[in-house]
Formats: sequence, C-alpha cells, structure tokens
Amino acid sequence: MKITVKLFAGFRNDRFKVDDLEFPENATVADVLGALKINEPELGVAMINGRHVAKDQVLKGGETLSLFPKVGGG
Repeated sequence: MKITVKLFAGFRNDRFKVDDLEFPENATVADVLGALKINEPELGVAMINGRHVAKDQVLKGGETLSLFPKVGGG
C-alpha cells in the first residue's frame, strides 16, 4: 500500500520532507519509524490525516502520516 509520509524538524536531516512510500498491508507507525531508521524514543507526535495516533496504529493505503520529533528547550 502507498502512504504519504511527511517529516518535520530534525527528522528531515538526511531524509526528505514529503514522500510517497510503499509498505505492506497492516503496517504500523512503528514499522514506518523502523524503515526510516528513526528511534521510537525520538518520536514526539505521530499524526494520520491530522489526528494524533499511537505508534501501534495500523495504516491504510492513501493516508498521510506526519512525524514530529520531540523538542527541547529551556
């Protein structure tokens, strides 16, 4: 299945901003993180079609997954 993946902030370093990627049926957000070599503890927010989701959320073809890293500051 094809999903659109949008990366934000530091996740774009050495990757991409937006790309359409192929994943097997029943792939989860965690599967996408693994494929992109993003460590799960680095994830701040995952959204599918603009709605906050957990890492175990199953994706469906045609959806847009947005991934935001944790932010720090002080």
